[in-house]
Amino acid sequence: MKNRQIPDLIAEIENELDSINLLFDQLIKTAQSIPRSKVKRQIYEESIALKLHNFYTGCERIFRKIADSVNGGTPDSYDWHIRLLNIMSLELDKIRPPVISKKTASLLKDFLGFRHVIRNIYGFELDSERLTFLLNRLPAAVSGFQNDISKFITFLKKLEQ
Repeated sequence: MKNRQIPDLIAEIENELDSINLLFDQLIKTAQSIPRSKVKRQIYEESIALKLHNFYTGCERIFRKIADSVNGGTPDSYDWHIRLLNIMSLELDKIRPPVISKKTASLLKDFLGFRHVIRNIYGFELDSERLTFLLNRLPAAVSGFQNDISKFITFLKKLEQ
């Protein structure tokens, strides 16, 4: 990676983090105001599901930017999504430290799996218990992700010097 590319990568990562933070705030507000009415509840749950989907998609966009700029490209196979997540938790000798911790990767696996589900079901098929499970894990996932990415940005800044 060329040093002049590093500021661009940092700016792109920080832009995605800003979007993830905004999304997190929206998710919390939406989850706190779920109505009791079955019809209205379903609409809220579909909104929450889409936002959870978008959360992981934002994380993955950051991973792809890092993989393309630092690793030399993203995995090229049918299971590239899970491979990309796993690679982000590995140190690549003489290239980069882990982007995220194993703990953060474990938390994010649930959101990756859920994203796949959301892409393949109708909104009325959502599992309320699964949404609750993910909402309960979301603060730890977001916090871990933000902390890990902040450390990685520090690595990039040192690399730039």
